Amino acid sequence: MPVAPKSIQDAAKRALTAREQVTPSNRAGTLVGLARANQLANGDNVSVSTLLRMRSYLLRAKANYTRARSQGLTLKTSKAIQAYYLWGGPSALPWVNSELKKVGR
Repeated sequence: MPVAPKSIQDAAKRALTAREQVTPSNRAGTLVGLARANQLANGDNVSVSTLLRMRSYLLRAKANYTRARSQGLTLKTSKAIQAYYLWGGPSALPWVNSELKKVGR
């Protein structure tokens, strides 16, 4: 099972840190998103089923992330950006697709 590259681990760490630094009403992330961020940040193995869930989330959330970025928002000012980074950030989707291609998915 693959381990996320350092850029993805760092993105998840940055999101977890930003989440701690904002008020509770400005925190993004479901329990699943937080679990994923911790898994990625810790450099844990990522199963194929998790890669499939990551691809699904990252594809759904990409438009919200892109919109927030285009408005000049940041990890601390946008729940959409914070949530996207919890799942590995912008470099996660290409990595996930590459890993899934290796296993024929």
